[in-house]
Amino acid sequence: MELFERWESNVRGYARTYPTVFKSASNARLTDEGGKSYIEFFAGAGVLNFGHNNPKMKEAIVDFFQSDGIPHSLDMMTTTKREFLKAFIETVMKPRGWDHKIQFMGPTGTNAVEAAMKLARKATGRNRIIAFTNGFHGMTLGSLAATANAYFRNAAGVPLHYVDRLPFGHPLEGMEETYKDASSGYEAPAAILVEPIQAEGGVNVADEKWLKEIRQFARDRGALFILDDIQAGCGRTGSYFSFDGMDLDPDIVTLAKGIGGFGTPMAMNLNKPEYDKHWSPGEHTGTFRGQGISFVAGKVAMEYFKDDSFLKDVRRKGEIMEDRLKKMAGPGMEVRGKGMMQGIDTQDGAFAKKVVAECFQTGLLVGGCGSEGRVIKLIPPLTIEDSDLNEGLDLLEKAMQSVLVPA
Repeated sequence: MELFERWESNVRGYARTYPTVFKSASNARLTDEGGKSYIEFFAGAGVLNFGHNNPKMKEAIVDFFQSDGIPHSLDMMTTTKREFLKAFIETVMKPRGWDHKIQFMGPTGTNAVEAAMKLARKATGRNRIIAFTNGFHGMTLGSLAATANAYFRNAAGVPLHYVDRLPFGHPLEGMEETYKDASSGYEAPAAILVEPIQAEGGVNVADEKWLKEIRQFARDRGALFILDDIQAGCGRTGSYFSFDGMDLDPDIVTLAKGIGGFGTPMAMNLNKPEYDKHWSPGEHTGTFRGQGISFVAGKVAMEYFKDDSFLKDVRRKGEIMEDRLKKMAGPGMEVRGKGMMQGIDTQDGAFAKKVVAECFQTGLLVGGCGSEGRVIKLIPPLTIEDSDLNEGLDLLEKAMQSVLVPA
């Protein structure tokens, strides 16, 4: 590890949480250079919904390479992009009756949020965005302005303007009148940006009633309703979108992380046509908008959602996770989540950090999130075998017991 410590930037983070050199991986297992095996309850911060080196995706990617497929194409038209789009439209868009335009941008979630915020401002002629406490939307300056975490915000080095923040999950009592009052100092927003489930914010799950209230608040002000489903989408919660079944009718949906399937980068937004028309050709660009490998793997990912059997299994595993967490939760702790995104709020950041470290030592990768890192978040690959899932939960339970009652 000396080379990494000598030459890699001090900004590295996960390398400090998991201080070993990983060499290989398969589904929900990582192996380091010393041959030690680790169970994945982290999954690339929510990227690897279909596991490491998914065999179906790997086969498709190898065929793509051997046929001299096009790995990079900016936003030009390619056969691989067409095949991905066809699969996504048939599997995701048409069953929901959506006709949103599909926009590819830079390869990460923050790029998707930046594009959504920019489009909302163009479409409305306004500049302010409403975001929420504990929200996380990315690290570039526009999306960072909507991110609540002070540690991340303080690193910007410049003021982060044009975002108003409201309490996540709380009723909007009084805010309607406030925004109507020309003397209130609140300007009409361009958009309301909200995560149906705040992942990095602490696995905070918004309920349907509140999300509909937020949507109506946006509609009444002529603002766009943007749902950030970057970490909670792509099947993670037991439905393709975390907000499926709520009839929310979003104007823009931001997607990234799991959409590329294999762990290769891709981000995309779904924009209602009446707003997408405000883009002029080439007005928002990005070098890596046409990732052939991600299109190939992303198309294979769509096969998992052709019927409900895969998502039914995700919901079953999610119930196992929730039940086990509730049994291991100590006094004052809270378990929350949906599907295979579950968190246990330990109420103590120092305790959670010790548990994460103990898990690593015993062969389990989990991460902390939320205020002061006090929430232990579980996001294993959706394809994890039951044996690995249960073994990982056993290791987590032992780690929590070990930290609670040190030897």
